[in-house]
Parts: sequence; C-alpha cells; structure tokens
Amino acid sequence: MAAKVHEKNAGVLDVSASDSVESIEAQGFDEARTKKLVRKLDWHLIPFLSLIYLLCFLDRTNIGNARLDNLEKDLKLRGLQYNDCLAILFPFYIAAEIPSNMMMKRFRPSMWLTFIMVFWSIAMICQGFVKNYSGLMATRVFLGVFEGGLFPGVNYYITQWYCRHECGFRMALFFSAATLAGAFGGILARGIAEMNGVGGKSAWAWIFILEGLLSIVVSFTAYWAINDYPATAKFLTKDEREEVERRLAVDHGNLSNAFAYKYVLQAIKDWKIYIHMLICMAGFCPIYSFSLFLPTIIKNMGYTANQAQLMSVPPYVAACFFTIAASWFADRVRQRGVFMLGFQVIAITGFAMLAGTSKPRIQYGGTVLAAIGIYPQIPLGLAWNGNNIGGSLKRGTGIAMQVMGGNCGGIIASYVYLTRDSPRFIKGHSLLIGIIGMAFFLTLFMTTWTRMENSRRDKVAGDRGPVSLTEEQKIKDTELADNAPWFRYTV
Repeated sequence: MAAKVHEKNAGVLDVSASDSVESIEAQGFDEARTKKLVRKLDWHLIPFLSLIYLLCFLDRTNIGNARLDNLEKDLKLRGLQYNDCLAILFPFYIAAEIPSNMMMKRFRPSMWLTFIMVFWSIAMICQGFVKNYSGLMATRVFLGVFEGGLFPGVNYYITQWYCRHECGFRMALFFSAATLAGAFGGILARGIAEMNGVGGKSAWAWIFILEGLLSIVVSFTAYWAINDYPATAKFLTKDEREEVERRLAVDHGNLSNAFAYKYVLQAIKDWKIYIHMLICMAGFCPIYSFSLFLPTIIKNMGYTANQAQLMSVPPYVAACFFTIAASWFADRVRQRGVFMLGFQVIAITGFAMLAGTSKPRIQYGGTVLAAIGIYPQIPLGLAWNGNNIGGSLKRGTGIAMQVMGGNCGGIIASYVYLTRDSPRFIKGHSLLIGIIGMAFFLTLFMTTWTRMENSRRDKVAGDRGPVSLTEEQKIKDTELADNAPWFRYTV
C-alpha cells in the first residue's frame, strides 16, 4: 500500500501508512457528529482539570498575597529568606515532572492525579501552622514534590484525547485557570484578611489553611471525576470511543504508543525539545515573577495592602481572555510561532512601561500589558512542542522536559524582585525584558526551522514519488516518532 501524505495547514496531516489506518479512516463521523463529540469531550474533561489547576496554582503562589499580611514579620524572615522560601519549591517541583508523567503512563490518571492532589493539599494546610523560616522551607519542599506532576501530566493527558490541532485551545482553557487563580487569590486574600487573629492565627496562616482545605475537599472527588482514557470512558458510547481512538490514530499516523524506555531516550536526545525548554523557561520566569510579586509591586505604587490585593485582579482577567482567545485562533489557523512572537512583543512593552516611569497609572497599565503578553505564551508553547513530537511516550517525556525547563524559570523568578530594589524594581523589570527577548529570538528560529524542514520533506517526498511499504518498513516507521518521513511540523 502506498504511503499517502496530504499536508493540511502547517503540520496537520491525513496520514495512512498502513491498511489499518485507511480502513478506520473510512468509518469516521461526519463534521456535525465530530463537533458534537469534541464538545462532549470538552464538557467532561476540561472543567474539572481547570479547577484542580486553579487550586494548584493558587496554593503555589498565594504566598505572594500572604506576604502583605505580615508573613515575613511573624516568621522573622530576614534578607533573602523570603526569596529562598519561594525558590526552594522549584528544584523539587522540577525533579518530580518526568517521573510523574511516566507514572501517568504506567498507572491510571485518576489514581495518580488524586494521589498527588491529596498530598499537596496536606502540605498546603501544614504551611499555615509553621512558626519559623525552617518550617516554611520544609512545607514548600513537599508542596513542590507533589504539585510537580500536575501541569505536565494534564498537558500530556490532553494529547491522549484530542487531535494535534485541537490541543492548543484545550491547554489554554486549562492554563487560563492560572490567571483565574491570580484574580481569585487577590479577592480571597482580601476577605481572609478580616480573619486576622481568629483562633490566635494571623491572616496569612488562614490563607494557607483555608485554601489547602478547599484543595483537599476537591481532591476527594478527583478519583471519580477524572476519566482515564477514551477506551474506558463511561460518558462515551461504544461508537464514540472508537471514533476518538480512530481520530488519534489518523492524526498521529499510528506512531507507537508502547511503554518502552527507548522513546524516553528519543526525547532526551532531541535538540528541538531543549529549544522549547528554553522558550518555556523564558515564559514561566515572568509569570512566576508576576504572580509571586504583583501584590507587592502594586502596593509599592502607593496603594494600601487591601487595595493592592483587589487591584491585582484586573490584569489576570485580561490575561485570561487573551490566553483563551489566542489559542482558539492558533488552533483555527494551525500555527503557534507567529502568535507567540506577537505576545512576546506585548510583554516586553508592558515591562518597559513598568521600568520606564514612576507614574502609577502608566505602571498599572504596564502590569495589564505584561499579563496579556506573558500568559498566552505557555499554552501556545506547550501545544507547539506537543504537536511536533510523535509517539505517546516520547510526547509525554518531551512535555515533561519542557515544563521542567519552564519551572527552572521559577527559581530565577524568586530572585527577580528584591526588597533592596523597591519601590521601582527597575532591575527586575529590565531582567525580564531581556529574558523575554531571548524567547523572541528562539521562537523566531524555531518557526523558521519548522517551515524549512517541512519544505525539505515535501521536496524529498515529491522527488521520490509513491513508495510501497513492506510490513517491516511500516513497523519501523511507527518507531521513528517525528522523524518519520511523512511527519510534518506545526509552525
């Protein structure tokens, strides 16, 4: 059987390199039934995933809100000790990511995600009972260990349900929960501030305890709320389960889904993933800097602590809208790089406004532009990398590697805004401009390279003409991942 390749708008292919793919392709749903099926997946998968990520991001970054309620004074933190408490989470968070995605592949997602959620919630609650610097450091370590598996795990999980050109929008819906966490966190912290002194505890302690309790309540429902894989999804009919699996097989060209360590090694040796790791690091660094320090930055514009908590909400609301809208358009045109380049320019403009003036109104406008520019980059970048990795386990490993690189940015972010640089934080803003600038040039390189590589493969395929594949060649192609000759990259 001749291997047939038809490119569709930058990297999405109809591929049938074997009789099995061709036979199932002929049995697919029509357009109306497909849209109905995808909407059904959306309603059963995305809302709960977004909820648990909202709680995860809230638990990780609420220390920025707690800081305004005398956290440093009560725990007698000096010098860089507050920054150390921020930074200590990330090495353990990073170390957990690849093993966690492998556990997601080995065990059921419902079991693994429930397990890590219960234990990060316990760590969050314990954070409200610490008495000193050492206690806060210890609880942040455990928070990092157990939260580390969620973000790469869910992004990998999404690729097990949706075709490549559909993943970006769903990742954006999921990641938009991070922006909602920022907005919700400010409002919640303002309300919890009224509990200062209740039970002999400060407001900052109640922020940790109450938000940890909320997470643990939700975690007890996760086992039943999370559907594992299309083949076992009870909310789908038999025909719908077969159609989801058929669509994935056609979209991925029947690349291997086996659990074998050689696919992990393929990811580790792939230079493209390391470029995406750097881009992701340059995306997460300003996001963590923003989420951990925004209340402090706004307070230093001349507002009270309570005003700063509430004024941190609008930038996140704007970021949420643009995060979802950008990925929706990117999925429609099946491109990622050009959108990322645009938002990187917006982010640089926002931080330049923060660094370039002392006028509160212009500075606040800069925070809004910075939020709009930085948040959409993460789902766009994750979808781009995931789209361009062939094979289930290699993709899972590659996404985990990318998020590992991204969270290295969290370590840097913990030291971007230092107390000695207040109230303007010009050095911190300037550093972030440089980091985002690096991401711009790396993104430009990758979108140029993918276009050139697609053209090269098209030319080779055209020169070679139709080729009959033996069964042995078909099997070999399934193991080549994105190096398969018919694979085309999303640009």
